Amino acid sequence: MNATVITISGEPGTGKTTIAKLLSEKIKLRLVTIGETFREIAKEYNMSLSDFSSFAKANPDIDSELDLRQLKQAQGGNVILDSRLSAWVVKNDNLNAFKVLLTADLDTRVKRIMGREGKKYDQVKHEILEREKSELERYKILYSANYLDKSLYDLIIDTSDLTPDEIVQNIIDGFSKFNSQN
Repeated sequence: MNATVITISGEPGTGKTTIAKLLSEKIKLRLVTIGETFREIAKEYNMSLSDFSSFAKANPDIDSELDLRQLKQAQGGNVILDSRLSAWVVKNDNLNAFKVLLTADLDTRVKRIMGREGKKYDQVKHEILEREKSELERYKILYSANYLDKSLYDLIIDTSDLTPDEIVQNIIDGFSKFNSQN
């Protein structure tokens, strides 16, 4: 029997991290977030997050290190990976994983981030669009990958009008179905 690996991917504001945390608590799997991994590597480099972020943009090896650490966690099994590229990383290594993509319309995502960060609508919208464009371009150059390619995923959930508990239950139901077929 294969170890349990669930990936949670999605654009900013879709609820990716919130849902991954809730799911981890509910089904008792450890959670690995790419943000935490990024902070760990920044500490290893003795850099602040902002300095390390700038350093990472200029050094593609950092992305490779993030991917490698994420892959090692997945290979160990019994984990939920919270990362935009997690589905791509496990698929690229032919790991059996249940891959989830969370989506939401732009207006919903902007409002969620506004609530979290206390910024104005137009500012958040601009930041989201710039970030998405930059990440998609970077991932295409580094990996020839598009994390929004829906063919990567076993379950796609539009989170726009669902509660976190409903989303988690949809994932649990989808995971049960996935396991019964594999």
